[in-house]
Amino acid sequence: MTHKIFTLLSIILIAVFALSGCATPATTVPTEEAVVEAEPTQPAPTEPPAEPTAAEAEVEPTVEEQPQVTVTWWHIQVADDQKALWQGMADEYMAAHPNVTVEITVLENEAFKTKITTMMQSGNPPDIFQSWGGGGMNEYAIAGLLKDITADLEKDGWKDTFSPGALGVFSFEGKYYGVPRDMGAVGFWYNKDLFAQAGIEAPPTTWSEFLEDIQTLKAAGITPIALGEGDKWPGAFYWEYLAVRIGGQAAFDAAYSRKGAFTDEPFVEAGVKLQELVALDPFQEGFLGATWPDEQVVMASEKAAMDLMGQWAPGAFKDASVDKQGLGDKLGWFPFPAVEGGAGDPADALGGGNGFVVGKDAEPEAVDFLKYISSVESQIAQAEIGLSVPVVKGAEVGLTDPMLVLVQQGAAAAKYFQLYYDQAMPPAVGGVVNDAVQGVFAGTLTPEECAAMIEESAQMELK
Repeated sequence: MTHKIFTLLSIILIAVFALSGCATPATTVPTEEAVVEAEPTQPAPTEPPAEPTAAEAEVEPTVEEQPQVTVTWWHIQVADDQKALWQGMADEYMAAHPNVTVEITVLENEAFKTKITTMMQSGNPPDIFQSWGGGGMNEYAIAGLLKDITADLEKDGWKDTFSPGALGVFSFEGKYYGVPRDMGAVGFWYNKDLFAQAGIEAPPTTWSEFLEDIQTLKAAGITPIALGEGDKWPGAFYWEYLAVRIGGQAAFDAAYSRKGAFTDEPFVEAGVKLQELVALDPFQEGFLGATWPDEQVVMASEKAAMDLMGQWAPGAFKDASVDKQGLGDKLGWFPFPAVEGGAGDPADALGGGNGFVVGKDAEPEAVDFLKYISSVESQIAQAEIGLSVPVVKGAEVGLTDPMLVLVQQGAAAAKYFQLYYDQAMPPAVGGVVNDAVQGVFAGTLTPEECAAMIEESAQMELK
């Protein structure tokens, strides 16, 4: 009996377990607190908003947030390697400054002069553009078409990186409107072999020594100086340099500003000294009708011992030589001699070059870009391809031509750099200077008449 009861209970338990295994499992229902999203914690009404951390305050705006700036740049370097150099520098700058776009316009020299005149007349100059400094730049500054960058040059020692004489070419009435990139000094190129044949051991350093050497060369049967005075400007170098040596910067500044005159003593005395030179008959036969190309041939063929000319002369002599090799190691260079008793510094130079000025509406980024292409690294690269005779200290290492090194050293030593008169003054005055000086060479004008002729033009053109 007991056994039957136990068996019956076992069957009942098995049935119960089977039914519970087939039942649907229960679903857990979340509570109300679980489905409600957490609210952000708000500061109490009496708590001030949290101040940004120092790190948050110093975060620079992203490129998208920076204002986009376009810098317009006009230059006149049309040779492929020179264009490529400038473009590469612009690309480097834009890569480092993504918010800046540099738009380059390349124009041949004469085309540039025409187009920039039109742009200036419209009152819309490019941000950065080619300039030779001097009179043309001054007129633009007076008209309010250029930006004064004096304060920028004073920052971080930028001004001190330049040769002072070269930088001065881009100043007017105490303000700077641009910077130089290239500056060459006029000086005497001479044939060392011909000097040696005449027994001259070293180049002259004073005007008296110079005149003595001319007589020594003539006595040795050697024509002292090559000159193409038919073109007028080669001879003007003599009178202009003598004025620099005799009167210095003060004389030119006074005459240019109309506080003085080109009839002042230094300019008359320059004509007197020139007469002394002409009286020695130091030039090749027919020099009054000869041209600059003729002058090149005289030097290249070793028919004259000296030539007063700019930094382009060695290349010109090479092209004019029969073998296209030029004078090679025979060629030397020395600065224009000092005039005894003159007020000018013997290191001051006459010459010219190139640079860039800044348009009146240029943004700060344009000035910063100008600083970038005026760096010592940029100047070295320019010198290496023959684009520039450097004006930035330390960039002369880029020069490979020993003759250009001499010119660069002469220009760098100048505290005052006198631009050619036809660049320093309005073109009309520059033309009269060339005409008047030719009159002294020809003996048709006295030193006083030469100076008076220049002063008359200055009175009409310089206001």
